[in-house]
Formats: sequence, structure tokens, C-alpha cells
Amino acid sequence: MKHLFVSAGLVAIGAAGLQSAMASPTSPQYWNVGATLRGFYDDNYNISGSKQGSFGLELLPKVSFHVPLQQTDFGIRYTYGLFYYQDRDQLGLNPFDQTHQLDLWVDHAFNERWHAKLTDTFAVGQEPELLNQNPVTATATPYRINGDNISNHGSAVLTTDWTRLFSTVLTYNNGFYDYDNSGAMVVGGVMVGPGGIGSGASLAGLLDRVEESVSLDFQWHLQRETTVFVGYDFSWVNFTAGEPIAVVPFMTPGFNGIYHSADRDSVTHYGYLGIQHQFTPNLAAVIKGGASYTDSYADPLFPTTSWAPYADVSATYTYIPGSYVQLGFTHDINATDQVQPDSTGHLTQYAESSVVYVDLNHRFTPQLVATVIGRVQYSTFQGGAASSSDQTDYGLGLNLSYQINQHFSVDVGYNYDDVVTTLSDAYTRNRVYVGLTANY
Repeated sequence: MKHLFVSAGLVAIGAAGLQSAMASPTSPQYWNVGATLRGFYDDNYNISGSKQGSFGLELLPKVSFHVPLQQTDFGIRYTYGLFYYQDRDQLGLNPFDQTHQLDLWVDHAFNERWHAKLTDTFAVGQEPELLNQNPVTATATPYRINGDNISNHGSAVLTTDWTRLFSTVLTYNNGFYDYDNSGAMVVGGVMVGPGGIGSGASLAGLLDRVEESVSLDFQWHLQRETTVFVGYDFSWVNFTAGEPIAVVPFMTPGFNGIYHSADRDSVTHYGYLGIQHQFTPNLAAVIKGGASYTDSYADPLFPTTSWAPYADVSATYTYIPGSYVQLGFTHDINATDQVQPDSTGHLTQYAESSVVYVDLNHRFTPQLVATVIGRVQYSTFQGGAASSSDQTDYGLGLNLSYQINQHFSVDVGYNYDDVVTTLSDAYTRNRVYVGLTANY
């Protein structure tokens, strides 16, 4: 998905840019520099029930170095973001936010049968588009988070063609999250968060974590257009903040009534089947489905195991050159910032989420391109006080871009976000922007 919540958002950097760079290894230019300057209005930049809006400016300079060789393609790109909020300036607050993103990739063919690909994206910022990187899967924090929050997403893939009809794909993924909001403690049996008594656990305590997975797919190429596969994935999640996250009004042997970050550590086993088919030169689909088995072994009171369905379905149709539509659906478990124990002391361990998305890219002329992006995430929760509740996150992005010449383009866009939930104050957010981009 080349543009989802990246080119259509205020944060115009992300995984889609990495995919775009890797998709054009034949470019004769080894280096590139560019910058985007935008003016915007954000009607809820602090994300709250009582909206607080601001006009602002953003500057996004970037530099990249890309070397395509005969068997190896590698590159590096750095993008810096500087955001100015007029409202904060008028209130005597620091009006600036900063973001950083560093992309690295290496794509190497050892020979005709062995192929390896390494990618890594390091980011510091506030917007979920930047921190979560993969817009087609569920996110634990679908809203803006103030502070210098850090994420890193790395992947290593080894593809081996053992015969003309059979191949394997071995994949390792690593995700790292570190949030600026930290420092919760328990004083006299009462949780004291970063915002004081009653503010609850910190985001760091709830969501600082390392997510790792190793998967192996066995693929059979039945025809040139059709591949079927079966796979297994083992993943584990370790919460790393070491902070208290909840207090229950009772103690048992070996448990002092205080839950900590690491009490939500877990391991998950996935088994799945899938098929990939090219119906026509311009229509392709992938269907992958199975089940996951999760062991929440670290819970000091109620270690549990549970099953959940797993799915990843997508279809892409290129209806004219330069214009396409992609539809998709994913269902999986994911980390959540919900944690409050219920009356029996059960903790919320994770969320189970479905994501439906659409990405429409239409080229009116060689210079004028429109993008329409929609995303809906529906989440339920495993255990705790939130287990009887749900949350739905809606997102819409509209963007119109005009290429003036080889080096300059202009764009205008609108983003809408809405979270519907009974767990906390729901919020909506509207953003509009207009900008100029230069590349050389």
C-alpha cells in the first residue's frame, strides 16, 4: 500500500516512502534531497473532549542515498520534521514539535534461488502514522501523543526457491516502542500517574514494549498466476517500562496487589493457510487466514490462554496506468492502552481488532493525482473492566497533488479522525493543509 496515511497526512513520511524507494532500484541517481513546506489547521491537536485547535506550519526536509547494484540494492534516507503551532505560542508554551525518521534497506540476491531483504525504520514523533508504520494492521494508540515518542520496526526476510514449484520464506520482525509519558508510581496503595493522583498509569508503563516474531511459509507455485502457502508464526511481547500499571484492593501470597508492566508479557502461536492469485495483469488478490493461540503466562493472578481468529485479505486493481484501488481486511490481536482490572482482579491483557481499509489513487493527468484513503478499526478487549466494551476508530484522508515540473509539486488535503468508545472521552479531529514540495 503505497500511500495509506502517509502522503495524505500532515506527517508526509513513513513506510510508504520506503516502499516507493525500494520499488525503483533502476533510478540512475544515487542521491536525492528535498523538502516540503505546508501550512495547516488542526482543530484538536491535543486530542481532548474539549477541542483545542491551532494554525501552524510544518517543514519536512529529507535526504537519501540509494545504490542499485547488479545483485544488491541498498539505501538510507533521513527525514526531519519541524511543526509550529500558533496556539501554543500565544499561550506561552513551546510552539514546536520535532520528528525524525531514518530508513535503511538492503535487498540482495545471492543467486537465482536465494534472496534476502533487510529493512529498518526508526522514528521519533507524535502522530500514530509515524510511530506505528503499518496502517493495515491495528494500532494501540490511534491518536496524537505529545512528547518525543520512539518506535523502531525492523524486518529480515530470506526467500529460497528449492525447486521450480516449491519455495520457503523465513521472516523475522522486531518492533520497539518507547513513550515519553512515564513516571507512574503507587503511594499508599493509590496509583499516582504522570498527571497526578487519578491520572492512572503512564503510556510508557502501558505500552513500552518489544514485539518479536519468527515465521516460516511453505509456498507451492501451482501456476504462474497462483501460489498457495501454509505457515507458522511464533511471536512474543515483552513490556519493558517496569512501572506499576494498576492496583487491586486485595493481596494474595506472592502478589502485593500491584500490577506491573511485565505482567502483560505473552507469547502467541499462529497457524495459517493462504492463496495468492493474479486474475488478470491488473487484478491481484491475497487471502491468508488461520488462528492464533496466546499464552498470557506472566499474569501473577490469572495466567490464561486463549484462541482468536487471524486474517489478512487484500485485492488490488489497476484500472488505468497510474490509477489503482486497493481493498483489504485484517484481524489479529494487538497491544492496548486499556488495563483497568475488573472487580475480580482480572487485567486487560490485549485487544482483538478488525481493520477494514481502502486506498484509491486516481491520475487525472500525468501531473494531477488524487488520493482517497479510508480506514476503520473495531476493537474488543481480552479481560479486565474493558472486556464488556468496544472501540471503533474511523480515519479518512483526501489529497490532491499537482506536479508543476520535475522538481516542484503542490498539494492540498484533508484528514478526519473519529474514535467512538465508552471507555473514555471520545474525540474527533479535523486537519486541513496546503503545501509545496521541492526535490532534486
